Amino acid sequence: MTQDTTAKATNGSDASANETPAPKVPTFRQLGLDPKIVKALKDMEYTRPTPIQAQSIPLALQRKDILGIAQTGTGKTGAFVLPVMHRLAKGRARARMPRCLIVCPTRELAAQVAENVELYGKYLKLEMALLIGGVSFAEQDKKLSKGVDILIATPGRLLDQ
Repeated sequence: MTQDTTAKATNGSDASANETPAPKVPTFRQLGLDPKIVKALKDMEYTRPTPIQAQSIPLALQRKDILGIAQTGTGKTGAFVLPVMHRLAKGRARARMPRCLIVCPTRELAAQVAENVELYGKYLKLEMALLIGGVSFAEQDKKLSKGVDILIATPGRLLDQ
């Protein structure tokens, strides 16, 4: 066997790569996400979930608690935001209160999460508000008064509200 076709099995024996194919990663559609979310992901040229997304999205859609740890840039935001948006897309708010609260430790992370929510939800009728310091409190308050589905905030600004 050449080096290209040999893989080390967990028990230490040699196994042909042709005999043990790598597990196939499901598509976002196969994970059961709303077709409008899948369309937005396709627009972003995201075809398959990252490992943390593939593992967490099905569990989140089943309303299971999840604790995920992964390096920066591995798709953790999508891992929790995509199933939340899927659930919110299935129903409408009965009041003007947010149906989802995402608290981020920094304004930069909150802004990043908000950007992802906008991109993932571009075909959904979900309203989102971002509450962070350094931005007009009046504008943020106005948006909240209209009612939002997803509220993304830093702890300080959330307490100010």
